[in-house]
This record gives sequence, structure tokens and C-alpha cells, in this order.
Amino acid sequence: MSKIGLVIKREYLRRVSKKSFILLTFLTPILMVALIFVPLWLATLKGDEVKQVVISDTTGKYAQLFENTEQYHFIHSDKSLEEYRNSKNKELFAILNITDDLLKNPKAAAIYSEKQIPSELSDLVNKVLGKQLEVEKMATFNIPNLAEIIRESRVDFNIQTIKWSKDGSETISSVQIAYAIGFIFTMLIFMFIMMYGAMVMNGVMEEKTNRIVEVMVSSIKPFDLMMGKVIGIGLVGLTQLFLWGILTAVLFFAGQFLLGGGLQAALQESQNMQANMGTSATVEIDSAKQLFSALESFNFKEILLFFIIFFIGGYLLYASIFAAIGSAVDSEEDTQQFMAPISILLVFALYAGIYSMENPDGPLAFWCSLIPFTSPIVMMMRLPYDIPLWQILLSVTLLYATSIGFVRFSGKIYRVGILMYGKKPNFKEMLKWLKYK
Repeated sequence: MSKIGLVIKREYLRRVSKKSFILLTFLTPILMVALIFVPLWLATLKGDEVKQVVISDTTGKYAQLFENTEQYHFIHSDKSLEEYRNSKNKELFAILNITDDLLKNPKAAAIYSEKQIPSELSDLVNKVLGKQLEVEKMATFNIPNLAEIIRESRVDFNIQTIKWSKDGSETISSVQIAYAIGFIFTMLIFMFIMMYGAMVMNGVMEEKTNRIVEVMVSSIKPFDLMMGKVIGIGLVGLTQLFLWGILTAVLFFAGQFLLGGGLQAALQESQNMQANMGTSATVEIDSAKQLFSALESFNFKEILLFFIIFFIGGYLLYASIFAAIGSAVDSEEDTQQFMAPISILLVFALYAGIYSMENPDGPLAFWCSLIPFTSPIVMMMRLPYDIPLWQILLSVTLLYATSIGFVRFSGKIYRVGILMYGKKPNFKEMLKWLKYK
């Protein structure tokens, strides 16, 4: 096995065998899936306690509108607000006080409680009173059947987006799904470049600080050492990404099955309810079919392929820069002056990608997807929008050509900086190192 291969093997095995890697690999998908399903599960849980809410309505118009729910029991009362305020009855949760016609004086209603009013209660009160005020307001126009006219005039319109294929077939597409796909892959590349690039830099600094590198360079060229470290840590990132994808998919479908009985069961239940519920069940089934049809309109194989290509190219470019920075400094504090421009560039690429969603073919999206320092991030935002293949290939060519060039430049800085101690270099001095033979 070549020396660079030995370095790759050492870096890979040393990092994947760490407890931190194992914990992060397994815990991250669990946390991601939990963020989706736990709130849904908690939303289905209802407390056993029924809260008592007193309605003090001096107008006599609104108290009868409120009906008891599983969480709230409404009590009609003629007592004043001050009587309840001075009362020692702690079983009352809140008091809804209405003192005037709300159509004339909307501020004549308020909810009083010793505790913070939950949004569920305020939303319920707003819904009941708002609906009644809407009826009263329409009655003031003296137009027959006005409520029915308004109800029938409401139109929920949502334009369909259709993709044409080369053979003339049509499939339903979705702007929201395209945005979600681009955003997810963009954030993955951004996260991995920052995380594993910093891992390369910290690994170089650690070996330099411990003087381990002095022993290693006696048997291997500095450039081979740097490339072995960059490739080895990159393989660690790809391994973790692959495991995350599998674990997330398994956990997602498991959670979907446990909470909802599985998607197929949900669709079957909707079909069984169709006869009893009429059009509502049909709408749900049609929505599910449209979702699957929209997902089929995206070429996920192509997106995943170019994701890996841009991930490797972007990682290689930035990891070589991080390796050069790590070799030039002696402590983490010294990295700030070098890391600031790199961090700003990556954040700019992220924002450029997000704003490119509004116009995937605009000048910002086009040029930032070609510039090698921003293309790995911005191009992932554009891929779901079926951009021309020549733009993708040109972007890949420029990215890998620049990455190879920076690997060579970084290697020259690395071979000098890795053996320098006690001196804090600047950009001018690092440029001189490029001229050394």
C-alpha cells in the first residue's frame, strides 16, 4: 500500500472508531426525526384537567355562544369582575369579561387570569366572538342572503405546475418541494464543509503542536501527508452522510408507521371514509396522489449524483485551505485572522443560494454557481429546477480545476508551515512560501 494510502487508512479508522463519531452518527438522525414526530405526538396528547372559565357578560348576547370542550368548561355568571377578583375560589382558571356591544366597542372584552393565558383559549374565544361579530356586521348591510353570497364567492385557488418531458408526457411538479430539496442539500454541503474542513485544520494543528509531524515527515512527503489527511477525513464525512441517510429514512418510516399506521394505511382509511364523508376524503386522496406525482417529477438519481460530485469538489477545495491554515498556526486563537475571510465567503455562498431560489436562472444564481468558491452550495439550490447540463458540467470542471490548483498551493504552504514553530505568519509571508522549491 502507498504511503498516502496508509495515511488515509490511519485517519479514517482513527476517526470512525471514536465514541464521538459513533454517538453523533446515531444520535443526529434520532434527533432530526424526533423534531418532526415528537411535536406531532405531543399535539395528540390532551390533559385530563378541565379548566373552569367564567363568562361575565353584561350584554347577555355572547355568553350563550360558548360551548364546553374537552379542555375548558364555561360557566355563565352575573357576578362582577371585582367579586371574582376578591374570591378565594382557586378552581377558576380564567374570567371572560364582556361589558359592552363588541361591534361598537371591540375593546369591551378581556380575559383575566392569575396565570398566563394559553393560546388555545384565546384562539377559541377569538374564533367564537369573531364569527358572531361577522354575522352581526353582515346583518347591518340589509342584503338578503349576504352570508351565503360571501360563502359561495370564496375561491381557494392554487395554480398547478406541470413539467413536460422530452417524450411529451406531463407530470405534476411543486415549487415548494423543489425549494425543500435544494435547501436540504445546500445545508448539508455547507455543514459538512464547515465541520470537516475544521476537523482537518484541528487535526493538523494537533499533530503540529504535539510534534508528531516531525517524526511522520521523516518517512513521508508533506504533500502526501496532507492529501492523506484530507482524503481520509473526507471519507469519514461521506461515511457519516451515508449512514445518516439510511438511519433517517428508516426512523422516518418507522415513526410514520407508529404514529399514523403507515402511509398506505392512512390512504386506505381515507378511501374507506370516502362514502361517508363525500368530497373531503376525495380531496385528501387527490392531495396524496399529487404529492407522489410531484416527487416523481424530480430526478433524484441525478441530484444525488451531482450532490456527491459537488460535495467532494467543495470539500477538497476548502479542506486544502483549512489544512494550509492549520499548518501555519500554533493555536486555535491564531486561526481567527485566516478563518474570518473563509467563513464570510461560505456564509455569502449560503445566502446567495437561498436568494437564488427566487430566480434560479438569474445573474446571481448563474455566476455564483460557476465561481468555484460558491458553486458547491449555490448549484445545489439550482439543481431541482432543471438547469442546462452544460452549466452543471462547466461548474464541475471549474470547481475541480480550482480544487486541484489549491491543493498544490496549499501543499507548498503545508510543507513549510508544518515545521515552523513560535512564529505567527501573515498572508504576505505565506505567499512567500509558495515560491520555495
